[in-house]
Amino acid sequence: MKEQTSIPTGKVERASKFVATGLKVGTNYLKHYTKKLIDPSVSKEELHADNAEDIYDTLSGLKGSALKVAQMLSMDKGMLPKAYTEKFAMSQYSAPPLSGPLVVNTFQKTLGKSPAQLYDKFEMQASNAASIGQVHKAVKWGKDLAVKIQYPGVANSVKSDLRIVKPFALRIVGMNEVDMDKYFQEIEGKLLEETDYRLELQRSIEVSAQCAHIPNLIFPVYYPELSSDRIITMDWLKGYHLKEFLNLNPSQEVRDTIGQALWDFYQFQVHALKKVHADPHPGNFLMREDGTVGVFDFGCIKEIPEDFYVNYFLLTNQEVLKDEARRREIYTNLEMIHPSDTEKEIGFFSELFQKMIDMLTMPFTREEFDFGDESYFTAIYEYMDYVSNLKEVRESKVARGSRHSLYVNRTYFGLYSILSDLKARVLTSEERVRAMITPALPQ
Repeated sequence: MKEQTSIPTGKVERASKFVATGLKVGTNYLKHYTKKLIDPSVSKEELHADNAEDIYDTLSGLKGSALKVAQMLSMDKGMLPKAYTEKFAMSQYSAPPLSGPLVVNTFQKTLGKSPAQLYDKFEMQASNAASIGQVHKAVKWGKDLAVKIQYPGVANSVKSDLRIVKPFALRIVGMNEVDMDKYFQEIEGKLLEETDYRLELQRSIEVSAQCAHIPNLIFPVYYPELSSDRIITMDWLKGYHLKEFLNLNPSQEVRDTIGQALWDFYQFQVHALKKVHADPHPGNFLMREDGTVGVFDFGCIKEIPEDFYVNYFLLTNQEVLKDEARRREIYTNLEMIHPSDTEKEIGFFSELFQKMIDMLTMPFTREEFDFGDESYFTAIYEYMDYVSNLKEVRESKVARGSRHSLYVNRTYFGLYSILSDLKARVLTSEERVRAMITPALPQ
């Protein structure tokens, strides 16, 4: 893969890249409709592929928040045409890496030494590269190490990048541009946290220790003495990313074991720790043929306020939701319905939300759930598409849903997506979750 020798860091320079891409996309549309005049049977697949290529090339060159948006979009299979999600998925671990001189410069600036001075061996060619940083393999103390290096200018460009890619961010949230400040503040805050490698190092050590008891999970050891505000050094974990792993044709038993480990990992964090690894895309897991899975990259952690937690998980209690007054109170607390809503609007949105909640919380109401059931996910995508096209939803004057729901919802969506790809059968009962978290709860 071709390396990058520089990354645009100035606001004007980065914005101009988007303008140039917009012109390319416009040309692609012109070519498409010219072809369609000649041949009415021409589909939009070629158009989508050309646009996805041009947009991804720009985002991957800019790195940072712009590419992170593409990464988030790639997890949302029902949101964009297949050409986009497949291309954008490359941002999870296959973006163009930085060149050697830029890597050495980062070490000199933040640790005062070159990689050759710090490690016994350091592979200058990146093993993988994602949205905010890239990973190199190194050796020290007889151990294989992974060295994560942040791209230059990422932290300083978060705010300006979000303004530039606002249309993409709106698609992520799934609503029109109305009363959206709370969501953009949430996204901006999380992206800024992800650029703080010292914070990520601290969280990585803490959460790994807190979750170390969960069966079949593997966490790396982290090395603060070889880390800085733009570098994190940890153990090198062996394993395969999801797509590579599935190409090995693992047995149903192994897929179930890994799926159970991931389900337990997220339930323990949410219910016992009240904070969660909120970036569950395949690039952050390494799966093994023995049924274990390596977990890393704790840059995006969502802390869950107690009042939000209580109301959010009341949505999984079917008995509670049968009480109309109680259900309306919960919806109001979660900002799904608003004090300004008319009775007609309350009735309309309550019915919409209830059906969506019934579908999305189905795994929580079963002893065991088969995430390989394609009809389940097809029904969800079809209903989400139906809802997003309703006039009442598109013309709503308020943004519905607490800002805290943004990353918690995306966490579960990402988890569901991975479990679906694994076709894992998972024990999901409330009793299992309660038994798992009880030892961690304060007495």
